[in-house]
Amino acid sequence: QDRMMPALDISETADAIEITAELPGVKESDLDVSISDGVLVLKAEKTESTDEKKKDYHLVERRYGSFRRSVPLGFDPDTSKVKAAFKDGVLTLKIEKPAETIAKTKKIAISKS
Repeated sequence: QDRMMPALDISETADAIEITAELPGVKESDLDVSISDGVLVLKAEKTESTDEKKKDYHLVERRYGSFRRSVPLGFDPDTSKVKAAFKDGVLTLKIEKPAETIAKTKKIAISKS
């Protein structure tokens, strides 16, 4: 089986991390999103239906299989402040940073030498 690996876009603002994952052909019911010890884990399994197996294929380009992607966040978010949306095969997550994480961020001055 082919392993499916979703394309991820990860962006960060001062108070949140936003992640977009392209998951074509994956149903919301096949998707598992979790956060453990500061790591976001995306898992999904796309299966072939039993009706499809009765056909005699000459060419198969659609992918079936599973994937697991882990994204270290660097903090443990409050899960009530994580927003997830899934539409047209695209998963969008907005993960708010805890106040203590935002407070720890220090700007480093760069001197002209």
